Amino acid sequence: MKRLNITIPEKVAEAIEVYENKSKFITEAIVEKINKDKKAKLDNLLIEGYKKEYIPDKEINKKWENVTIEGWPD
Repeated sequence: MKRLNITIPEKVAEAIEVYENKSKFITEAIVEKINKDKKAKLDNLLIEGYKKEYIPDKEINKKWENVTIEGWPD
């Protein structure tokens, strides 16, 4: 464990007074925020990657059309 001295707005300090273990509450809130930020970053990377690699279905169908009908009787 590491001890930190932080400053928070008065209203926030008043709001967390109801929690018996303020350190635990603050730690859980920070971990939740970190995980949310990581997920948002990953989501954005996935969206960017999809946009870069996106090929409309019609283009894919054209590429495979000849292969699909190969060997079929006329």
